[in-house]
Amino acid sequence: MTVPWKSRPDLFRIGLLLCATGAVSGQFQLEPLNSTVLQGSDARFNATVQGNWQVMTWTVGGLLVLNFPVTGNITSSSAQFSARLCSSGDTSCVEFTIHNVTRSGDAGLVVCRVLGDYGSKTAHLYVQESGTVNVNGGNVTVVQDQQVEFQCVTSAWFPTPTVSWTLNGQAVSSSLYNTTSMANGDTFNSTSVLKFQAVSNATVECRATVPSLTSPQSSSVFLVVVPKPPDWTVLIAVVVSIGGFALLVLLIIGIIFCYKRREEKQPNYQDEMRRVRTHSQINSVHAAGQRRGQENAGYAPEGQTSVAPSELTDSGFSQSNGSKVYTVADAIQAGNGYSGSHITVGVSGVRKHRHVTIV
Repeated sequence: MTVPWKSRPDLFRIGLLLCATGAVSGQFQLEPLNSTVLQGSDARFNATVQGNWQVMTWTVGGLLVLNFPVTGNITSSSAQFSARLCSSGDTSCVEFTIHNVTRSGDAGLVVCRVLGDYGSKTAHLYVQESGTVNVNGGNVTVVQDQQVEFQCVTSAWFPTPTVSWTLNGQAVSSSLYNTTSMANGDTFNSTSVLKFQAVSNATVECRATVPSLTSPQSSSVFLVVVPKPPDWTVLIAVVVSIGGFALLVLLIIGIIFCYKRREEKQPNYQDEMRRVRTHSQINSVHAAGQRRGQENAGYAPEGQTSVAPSELTDSGFSQSNGSKVYTVADAIQAGNGYSGSHITVGVSGVRKHRHVTIV
């Protein structure tokens, strides 16, 4: 674009004005431009001005709260606001302080203005609130390897707090807990649930924090883990298995023992033949003895005419009524029977013959 010659002086003046404004603006700084503090604490801002200046003002939330002249008395709307030189005698730095900051009254824009050609600078003040933290349920006692659950509740925080857990001071993996938050008026409440398998005694701690907190707020409980009782099911199964196997072995041994005893009682062929042969020989000898003649108890030598009645009874020789009667007996005993014949000779000389068989 072509600019006419007559307009060049005007452009020169504009350029000088912009350079002068930039130079003056560069001599005035406000720090920090963004400040985050916890409610109830103090917020501080530093204004640095190079050169000579006369009056500095501070505005919070659109209200003029402090007037700071280089010479003279400082005027403030309340004791909550104050200002001083960063170092004694050095007017190039002014420290502005908001005491006991509240989120409802102080959060927002903080404007510092230096009268004259310095202009103004604006910073942002953010106020956070710290609420309460509590682990519900208190101390817990569980059996080893049991699943355990803890619940942590935070109330009246702004903004939403960051919740975390520790076990014996060691951070817990975020995969073991779940946190949900919801608004409650102009603050937030959160609930965090931690689940894990109990192994040993531990201190369980729930922590909540916001960026303005130097250290998190926490609540802790104790986890007591008792050993779990022995698993009798496994022991019983092992005992039953061993007992059943032992009974089976004993049964097999008993069967084998009985079979051997039975085999020992059953004679073999040679033994049976030997027994039969021996029995036959014994029977032969016994039969031969039975075939021999028996002593004739009724025999009387010649010349003997009488026999006493007591001398012969059942043997076959007897005397009856004192008469001269001779009885001759011939007996053969076979087995359990008895066979014989009796011959009786009377006085008259008549012979009487009688056969007797006793079984």
